Amino acid sequence: MNLKNILFRVFIILALLAIVLYSFKDKLPDFRYSYGDKLDSLNGVYVYYNDKKEHDSMRNIAPNGYNIGVKYQCVEFAKRYYFEYYHHEMPDPYGDARHLYDKSLGDHRRNPRRNLMQYSNPSKYKPKVGDLIVLDSVKGNPYGHVAIISNVSVNQIEVIQQNIGPKRTRGTFKMTHRKSLYKIENRRVLGWLRKE
Repeated sequence: MNLKNILFRVFIILALLAIVLYSFKDKLPDFRYSYGDKLDSLNGVYVYYNDKKEHDSMRNIAPNGYNIGVKYQCVEFAKRYYFEYYHHEMPDPYGDARHLYDKSLGDHRRNPRRNLMQYSNPSKYKPKVGDLIVLDSVKGNPYGHVAIISNVSVNQIEVIQQNIGPKRTRGTFKMTHRKSLYKIENRRVLGWLRKE
């Protein structure tokens, strides 16, 4: 075997390794951060780094016993934000992100399990800063996702979120306003919830 063949085989192996690592990049921890590092904040409530591991035994419980959630999942940030900023406790503090939204309710109805006003996507009511935005489950993520709306403009919303990676604490969604309905243009968005 000559040097040219050896170099070619090494190149192929390195290329395959790079493809595999790239495919799993979102599932690998980011070694620049440690579990629990502060990444971002909204109104003094921090987004913490979750190193892509399940920490089921590490629950965040408020001093009064209220279950805030599993550290540092997306639901934990959303509920911690509402607990710390709005002093709000959900009557039913359990459930995955997608369970925060009750699909049986119509637009602009009180969600009794969360004691929040619920808006469907699309809705007659425009999203506001501080609303919880709930995304449905997808293949590979049966839990769904929840984030907090941090900015609203004419044609988009910005969200702040936890457990999506250190570089992705903020994200945007396009929003349209047609026929008196506001729609967040993402098929996973079930709707939003608001403290009123």
